Amino acid sequence: MELFLFSFESVTGLPAAVGYVLAFVLGSTVGSFLNVVIHRVPREESIVFPNSKCPKCDTPIKPYDNIPMVGWLMLGGKCRACKAPISPRYPAVEAFTGLLWVLVFWQIGFTPMLPIVLIFVSVIVALMFIDAEHMILPNVITYPFFIFIVLVRVVFAVVFGPEYFPDLQFAPLVGMAADYPAWMVTLAGAGLGALAGGGSLWAVGEAWKRLRGIEAMGLGDVKMMLGVGALLGWRLSFLSIFVAAFAGAVIGMAVIVKNRDKDLQTQIPFGIFLGIGSVVAFLFGESLIGWYVSSFLP
Repeated sequence: MELFLFSFESVTGLPAAVGYVLAFVLGSTVGSFLNVVIHRVPREESIVFPNSKCPKCDTPIKPYDNIPMVGWLMLGGKCRACKAPISPRYPAVEAFTGLLWVLVFWQIGFTPMLPIVLIFVSVIVALMFIDAEHMILPNVITYPFFIFIVLVRVVFAVVFGPEYFPDLQFAPLVGMAADYPAWMVTLAGAGLGALAGGGSLWAVGEAWKRLRGIEAMGLGDVKMMLGVGALLGWRLSFLSIFVAAFAGAVIGMAVIVKNRDKDLQTQIPFGIFLGIGSVVAFLFGESLIGWYVSSFLP
């Protein structure tokens, strides 16, 4: 079965540039909602009610002040009522989410996977910023995320076939395709990916704990990578962790150099780097692996 791939121009009759603008606008709007998630979920508050308000004076935020990025700029980064500063995290999340939506749209175009990947990167953004602020990755996000990805694997296999999951082209899943239904093969791929992502992190953390007596890996990171691995498959899961470890090592050393009072035992929220690695692996992973194989292996 061939992949369903449509260009923005053929579907809408509009230039591709309009599609990128729409992707950014819609993504930054979702980013505005993610700000609510990032603020309220760690505090175990409802993300639906009440409406957004200033955390300092409890004044409800006007709709025109809640326009992504524009509202923050027009207010000068301060509450209209009490003039308390509004964290620059709010426009940063909105802009970051909008840019990720543009990258996803550019990379995969109009395919049935587009909404799935947009949800994927949006969840990753929420987890990254929650971990950065609170050093937790809430179960209320990671568990439904994993279940959602598994359901996507099964439904896509039934409706579209397994072609949307490139990990199925590689051993040990190739041999299953001829003998088992597509949904079972993709489900096996999800399990193998989850094992590669979450399982490998858990194994490293457990080994380090037994050897050094130090907690090296939180279970939140493991649960996050269960969902990431289930979507990306085993190859891209390992790449995600490699990119995350590399980025974490570089930034961690920079933090230690800048802050002399910190040492190698300083805790840095690894979920940030796992998020970076996951997005990089999804968008560019196959190209990176192909480049590495062609450049360094005979």
